[in-house]
Amino acid sequence: MKTNPSAKDLLMKVSKRSLLCLLVLSFSGLISAQEANRPRPETSLALRDAWNLQSSCRVEAKGEVVSTPAFQPKDWYAVSVPTTVVAALVKQRVYPDPFFGTNLRSFPGVTYPIGANFSNIPMQPDSPFIVPWWYRKEFVLPASFKGKTIWLNFGGINYRANIWLNGKQLAKSEDAAGAWRTYEFDITDHAVLGKPNVLAVQVFSPTDTDLAITFVDWNPAPPDKNMGLFRDVDITSSGPVAVRYPTVVSKVDSPANDKAHLTVTALLKNAAPHLVKGTLKGQIEKTEFSQEVELGPGESKDVSFTSEQFPQLNIDHPRLWWPAQMGKPERYSLSLEFSLDGKISDRAETKFGIREVKSEVLSANRRLFSINGKNVLIRGSGWSPDMMLREDPQRLRDEFRYVQDMGLNTVRLEGKLETRELFDLADERGILLIAGWCCCDHWEHWPNWKPQDFAIAEQSLRDQIYRLRGHPSLLAWMNGSDNPPPPDVEQTYLKVEKDLLWTNPVVSSATAKLAGFSGESGVKMTGPYEYVAPSYWQTDKTDSARQCNQGGCGGAYGFNTETSMGPAVPPIESIRAMVGKDHLWPIDDIWNYHAGGGAFKDIHVFSDALNARFGLATSAEDYAVKAQLQTYEGIRAMYEAYSRNKYTSTGVIQWMLNNAWPSMIWHLYDYYLRPGGGYFGAKKAMEALHPVYGYDDRSVWLVSSKYEDAKGLKLTAQVLNLDMSERFSKEVALDAVADSTNKILALPEIDGLSPTYFLVLRLQDSLGKVVGSNLYWLSSKPETLDWEKSNWYTTPTSSYADYTALSQLPKVKLKVANRTERKGEEAITHVTMENPSKSLAFFVRLKVDKGKGGDEILPVFWQDNYISLLPGEKREVTATYRAQELGASQPAVEVSGWNVE
Repeated sequence: MKTNPSAKDLLMKVSKRSLLCLLVLSFSGLISAQEANRPRPETSLALRDAWNLQSSCRVEAKGEVVSTPAFQPKDWYAVSVPTTVVAALVKQRVYPDPFFGTNLRSFPGVTYPIGANFSNIPMQPDSPFIVPWWYRKEFVLPASFKGKTIWLNFGGINYRANIWLNGKQLAKSEDAAGAWRTYEFDITDHAVLGKPNVLAVQVFSPTDTDLAITFVDWNPAPPDKNMGLFRDVDITSSGPVAVRYPTVVSKVDSPANDKAHLTVTALLKNAAPHLVKGTLKGQIEKTEFSQEVELGPGESKDVSFTSEQFPQLNIDHPRLWWPAQMGKPERYSLSLEFSLDGKISDRAETKFGIREVKSEVLSANRRLFSINGKNVLIRGSGWSPDMMLREDPQRLRDEFRYVQDMGLNTVRLEGKLETRELFDLADERGILLIAGWCCCDHWEHWPNWKPQDFAIAEQSLRDQIYRLRGHPSLLAWMNGSDNPPPPDVEQTYLKVEKDLLWTNPVVSSATAKLAGFSGESGVKMTGPYEYVAPSYWQTDKTDSARQCNQGGCGGAYGFNTETSMGPAVPPIESIRAMVGKDHLWPIDDIWNYHAGGGAFKDIHVFSDALNARFGLATSAEDYAVKAQLQTYEGIRAMYEAYSRNKYTSTGVIQWMLNNAWPSMIWHLYDYYLRPGGGYFGAKKAMEALHPVYGYDDRSVWLVSSKYEDAKGLKLTAQVLNLDMSERFSKEVALDAVADSTNKILALPEIDGLSPTYFLVLRLQDSLGKVVGSNLYWLSSKPETLDWEKSNWYTTPTSSYADYTALSQLPKVKLKVANRTERKGEEAITHVTMENPSKSLAFFVRLKVDKGKGGDEILPVFWQDNYISLLPGEKREVTATYRAQELGASQPAVEVSGWNVE
């Protein structure tokens, strides 16, 4: 394997680093695995704590010395792994909080232009991160490792590394290269028992021509480009043969779903220098199967059990894995063990789900997914990890609970192939995942690839498919993002996927661009990403006269892999935490620094619409409330349009779910885990039985996302003026077929409407219980879009709706009562609100604080929020949160709203 010339240049610089290190030190002022189904705890050792970290500019010794007990890491930083270099330095308080204000711009090495994609820009010569950094760890192996094969595992290294153990070099940087590769080394001949072992890893940051990690235009990048050991490092033991990546893939006889056909597979690795013959035995509940296996010296081989060869792997009446809204995500356990001469060499266990995902490309390039024979409308959002790739298992669980709470069924990972914990959570909770490579950096600069890039890309895909293939949550893999790979690269990828038994759909890219080898993708990536009026999604129709590459084709038809109604300015508490009191108002460059990059470097399009539609914002607090209202309206409209039009529309991914840092754009909840207007707009749109207003034709629809019929329903539509006088009312009895969408009625032309008026929709079941509802604020002034001025990220509004009359709503004082109960580790606060007035209580926000005047409790799972109460209406909603968040305080409920005293 040849060395990338840019890497050679870097190595030469490092070998002659004296002058460079002087530059770096004067500028910086520094003082000083594979994850799949690891063996049982007694055969593994996690190398997590008690690492030391230092710049190579501070270390004169070579790797063969640094990796010995005799070397003393004086003035090194004490860190835990996984961590990137900058994440460790922030934790050590060498640098200030990079998430506040513009602190990040003060970090050494942050000289790239604001809003630029740092992954495509070389580091400056005086950056402290252009030189390699050392990670060093001393450890003692347990006595149980005696006589075993000992394996050293790296789950992720960004980007290159020289790896040393006990004075011996295990890997050179030209071989250990690739952010999305995993590494496993047989260290049996280098490790010692009963004495300290020393592991030293010299990590090089990625260059602008490496297949690394980028956030594109989502947010800034840290100055080290996330260099470091960003995934777990551990040591495992086995006999001569190790079992890796145990996986079950399944086919299901649909639509009856009464039989499943399983294939069990695993990678076997022979560490012995001679041929071995043994037995691989598997068990799924009470079902057992085995076969004889022969492995050559040092051979690694995938071994499979098929249902054709092993009839016991044909399962009658299987418990199927379903996405959460479609059923229960049932899982089974698999255990595999390899034996030599009657002794177990290694064993591995995993959980798996029996399910089959299929997709077909319908007319007009529409990809429709089905699971176990049932169609599924994909309603998802895009994932981002922490900007410094810091791991937080509790936060991860909280975020996935938010996904479930909103009713989303899918999360897309664009080039952010997360920890094992994320995939396990998705499996457990029935959340579908779309994974694949990222856009806008060297991953898609195929004409500039060197031979090593092709090899790294292929091995990266191999390592990630091994990791992901056994997770039932995986819906599809995308071989490209903004562009399909060229035919030679695509065919390499497809071969890896076939060889490793990836049975889920493969999509050439996230766009509608034809792939040179595989043809139509069945998806589109037409935007928008910037603010558009709520009517956009329903009024944009498939129009062959309009060229979609000019924009304006993101409406609710087909499968839109990433789109958004633009910025998502968070509630005022988050704005204060992000920009500080000195920059709270007016909107300035600090606000915009927390927007995006490229075309999204500020929020003026969103702000112009807000000021025109709701009235000029007079303060940060006023702006934040109006922002929640506009975002609620926009996010709800997007999801509702795609739901109403199923299966002309087959899927939509909101860009994005979350943020890598505190941000003004693209999220459904903010970095502080504070749900705002967008969160509850999405949650409202995702009701299982949901009445929807058609902005395009003034119609009322009922969308059922349930997979069973609902009979004996009653839908009421009511049009109210600003003063709550009724201008129209109609009641319709109806049934809702499973997974359906139907037009129920159309609103007539109505005279005497106030400039702003309301449409109230209520859906009741046969017992009179409200099972779906909606309230729209509508304008007598038409809101029109300027389609001819569409571009790739927005369609401008030529005439805004006028909601300024909302400021005339009379003040309302609600009757509020609350009580809190404890259930295990959770607290549940019940809030009862009653509107005793003759006016609408509009857009009421609820908070639970840590005592009166205290901070808001986060995360929090509200049954509903940003609620409007009609005159005389009474509602109870609950908030669920971790009881420990209260500490010694009593929960205090805080109520605010558009016109609430």
